[in-house]
Amino acid sequence: MLDIEEGARVHWAQAECYAFLLAKERQLDHIGVQLTYIQIETEKTKTFLRKYSLNELENIVHETLVSYTPLALVLLHNQSRRQQSIQNLSFPYPAFRKGQKKLAGAVYKTIEESKTLFANAPTGTGKTISTLFPTIKGIVDEPERKWFYVTAKTITRTVAEETLSLLEKQGLSHSAVTLTAKDKICFKEETICQKEYCEFANGYYDRINGALIDILKNEMSMTRPIIESYAKKHRVCPFEFSIDLTYLVDGVICDYNYVFDPKVSLQRMKEEKKKKTALLIDEAHNLVSRGREMYSAELKKSSFLEVKRLHGDNEHIKKSTNSVNKYFLQLKKEVENRCEARTELDKQLVEEIEGFVEIAEKCLGEDGKEWSEEFLQLYFDALSFMRISKIYSQEHRFVIDHSSKDVEIKLFCIDPSKVIRNVTKSFQSTVFFSATLHPFSYFFKQLGGREEDYRFLIPSPFQKEQWDVGVLPISTRFKDRDRTLPMIVDSIEAAIKKYGGNFLVFFSSYSYMREAFERIDSSSIDATFLIQEQGMREDEREAFLSQFHGNREKPVIGFAVLGGIFSEGIDLKGDRLTGVIIVGVGLPQPSNEQELIKEYFNAQGMNGFDYAYVYPGLNKVFQSGGRLIRSEEDRGVLLLIDDRYLTPKYQGLMLEEWK
Repeated sequence: MLDIEEGARVHWAQAECYAFLLAKERQLDHIGVQLTYIQIETEKTKTFLRKYSLNELENIVHETLVSYTPLALVLLHNQSRRQQSIQNLSFPYPAFRKGQKKLAGAVYKTIEESKTLFANAPTGTGKTISTLFPTIKGIVDEPERKWFYVTAKTITRTVAEETLSLLEKQGLSHSAVTLTAKDKICFKEETICQKEYCEFANGYYDRINGALIDILKNEMSMTRPIIESYAKKHRVCPFEFSIDLTYLVDGVICDYNYVFDPKVSLQRMKEEKKKKTALLIDEAHNLVSRGREMYSAELKKSSFLEVKRLHGDNEHIKKSTNSVNKYFLQLKKEVENRCEARTELDKQLVEEIEGFVEIAEKCLGEDGKEWSEEFLQLYFDALSFMRISKIYSQEHRFVIDHSSKDVEIKLFCIDPSKVIRNVTKSFQSTVFFSATLHPFSYFFKQLGGREEDYRFLIPSPFQKEQWDVGVLPISTRFKDRDRTLPMIVDSIEAAIKKYGGNFLVFFSSYSYMREAFERIDSSSIDATFLIQEQGMREDEREAFLSQFHGNREKPVIGFAVLGGIFSEGIDLKGDRLTGVIIVGVGLPQPSNEQELIKEYFNAQGMNGFDYAYVYPGLNKVFQSGGRLIRSEEDRGVLLLIDDRYLTPKYQGLMLEEWK
C-alpha cells in the first residue's frame, strides 16, 4: 500500500505544475492545492490542502525544468543532426532493383497522404529498404514523425537492423530501438519485477534519466546487445529501459504484439503521437493468424481447481474459485461431452471471472505473501479473458469444449479484420507488405482493407528461368500417407542425387516429417542430414542454418515444417541452397476452430473451405518455396509433391514465376 500520510511527492509535483499554470494565467499571487486519495473498496477519502505563493510555484517549476534540461538538449541536438543527415541521404545501392523504386514511391506517397497501403512485393524486391528508406526521407518534411517497423519473427527484425546500419554508413544520424521480449532480455534467472528480488528494478527511476541521456548521446541503433550494455552500466531493467526509449527515439523495431496485442501494447503512447507515426508491417500475411491469437482468450476449469487446492486456506480465493467452478459445471452439463460454439457472450461467466480477478488483485497486493506460479498464471489468463470480453463482437464465438476430461471456455476470434483496422486507423499511415499477400483479395479482407486503401502488386524481380519447377502428382492426404510415403521418400532421394547440393525439405507436420526422415536411406546419399525440432532456441536455429554453405565436403539436407521457423525470413543465397522440396499443400489440421472459420465465411457468401484451409496452407507453401531464389544470380530446383498442384484450382492460385 502507498504511504499517503503526507501525500506522495510525485502527486504533489503534478498538482504544483497545474497550479502554476492556473495562477500564471489568472494572475494570482497565491493559490490553494488540494490532493485527495480515494480508497476504491470502501470509497473513503483522505484529503491534504496546501497553499503556495506564485513565487514558490515558479521556483518549483523552474527546478523541474532544469532537471529535464540535459535530456531536452540531447533530444534537440539529435533532431538537428538527424534532419541534416536525412537531407543528404541517398539510396544505399548503385541502382534500384526491378519494382523497387515504384514500391519506395508508393510508400512515400502513402505516408505523405496519411493513407493505408497493401503491397505484395515478391522475394528479391528488397522490401525492407524500400519501406524504411522513403519513411525516413519523409521525416525531413515532418520532423516530429516517428515510425514503427513491426514483424512476426526475430530474424526479420534483424534484417531491419541491418538495413538501418547500412543507412548509417551512408551518413544517416537517426535513433532507433529494438524491443526484445521481457523473458529473453531479463538479467535475472526468473522474471520477477520486484525490488526485493531484482536490483535492476530496485531504484529504477533514480537511475533511468542518466541511462537515457547516456545512450541517446552515444548510440543510434539501439539493438539488444547495446541495450543490455547500457542497462548493466546504469543498473536499470533492460526491458523497461527499452520501453522508455520508444517514446524518445525516431523509430522502433518490434514484434506485432507491441502494437496490436491488448495485453502488451504500448499503452503510454498517446493518440496525438500515433497520428504522427507511420506503421510498417513486415510479413503482413502472418498478422491474420497472429490476430486471431491476440484477440482470443481461454480458460480451463482445472486451472481454478488447482488454485483452490493450492490456496484454499484463503477464504476469499476459496469462495471465488468455487463460484467459477460451479458455473463451469453448469456449462459442462449443457454441452454433454462435446464442443459447442455460441454467438452470444455468456455475461454471467464474465461476471464470475471478473469477481475472481478482483479477489486475485487484492491478494497480490498483500505485502510479504508468496503466491504460486499457477495462481499468477490464472490471474493473467483471467485478466486476458476480461480484456477480450470487452472487444467481443459478431466476429467472435463463445466456445464451450467438453470433448476431453477438462472443460475449456474460449472467446475465439474468427475474423480479426475489424480489430486490426481499429488499431491501424489510430496511426498516421500503415503499410502492409509481404512477398506472399497471395491470394491478394483474401489478405486484403482479412487485414481490414477498405475501398479507399491503396493496393500495390509488383511482379517478381527474378526471371522464370531461375526456377526449375516440377510437380510430382502423389497424394499426401492423411488417408493415403501409409501407402504413398515410400514413393515420396524415393522421390526425395532421387532429386537429391540428381541435382546435388544443399536441400530444404518441408512437410505439413512434425510427425509426417519425422516418419519420412526415418525412412530416408542415408547410407545411399553421402550428405549431412538435419531435422527441425520443436521449440528450438535461437542458438540452435543459427547452428542449423550455419550448416548451409557451399564449400562443404558433403551437401546438407535439412528437414523442416511448413510455416515454421525455417520457412520464412532466411536468406541462403548462391550455392548455400540448391533445391527446395515441398511435401503436401500445407492445409491446417482439421479442428473445431478451423471448422468455425469455414462456417463463418460460408455464411458470408464466400468459400469457407478456402478461407479456413486452402489459402492459409498455400501461403505456407509460397513462403517455404521463397527460400530458394534470393538474388539475381541464384538458380535452383523447386519440387512440389502432391496431386492437387495439377488441379485447375491450385494452378489458378500458383505464383506466376512458378507456373
